[in-house]
Amino acid sequence: MTNRRTLERIDTLVWVLIFGGLLTLVLGIASHDETAVGGWSLSVLGALATIAGIVLIFVRSRLHETPEAGAESKP
Repeated sequence: MTNRRTLERIDTLVWVLIFGGLLTLVLGIASHDETAVGGWSLSVLGALATIAGIVLIFVRSRLHETPEAGAESKP
């Protein structure tokens, strides 16, 4: 269904979304005292990015790699 390069890109995107989202979430929580609107905005944005990364883990688990042409052994 999908080639190896696409699966590697999805794997990279998953980790970027999860760790970037968690970092943004923590920055939002830390900045709640300085600016309430900015803190909440960062917190929500970070939570959404983290959730998107988690959803992509499930999407990635459903994708299967297509073998390359000529990769099968011939009898």
